[in-house]
Amino acid sequence: MILSNPVKLLTIPRFGDDRGWFMEVYSQTKAQAAGIDAIFVQDNQSFSASQGTIRGLHFQRPPHGQGKLVRCVRGAIMDYAVDLRRGSPTYGHHVAAKLTADGGEQLYVPVGFGHAFITLQPDVEVAYKVTDYYSPECDGGVRWDCPTIGIDWPLPASGPVLSDKDKLLPTLAGFYSPFDYDGQPLEPLPAL
Repeated sequence: MILSNPVKLLTIPRFGDDRGWFMEVYSQTKAQAAGIDAIFVQDNQSFSASQGTIRGLHFQRPPHGQGKLVRCVRGAIMDYAVDLRRGSPTYGHHVAAKLTADGGEQLYVPVGFGHAFITLQPDVEVAYKVTDYYSPECDGGVRWDCPTIGIDWPLPASGPVLSDKDKLLPTLAGFYSPFDYDGQPLEPLPAL
């Protein structure tokens, strides 16, 4: 039995005319057809003023693990999902996708994966749906610059902008994962 879906990159069609465009941001039926069987309970939105702002690598531990459906509503980000499932042959591996407000792409990051993004320009807004409510006692993360994960961040010359909390997160070497492998390894994302 598969307990979590693999990471999915979705492209949502836009229907435009001389007034602008329309898009159906979320449809449960279409999400299920894409292999996302999650039920979302909360919508979140963040604003990052500076280019090079990194948020992550974050997750919530069971019993309040969160799957996330992420999109950029202003500007552009590189979005990352890192496999944190104990026993996974792809443990510590990551995938990345560029999400832009102009393109409307969405990334689904299931429970058992760390999530992070970096802003590629100033004044970026990111919106995401989650499958469980925020639970401070279940909040967790791994360092953005963990050498085992080895993300090649597209940093500006000024370097990253980080929260104090994110600067103190452990590397994978100092982390015990609360997530179990479900038999489905992380696979590369399709090129858009």
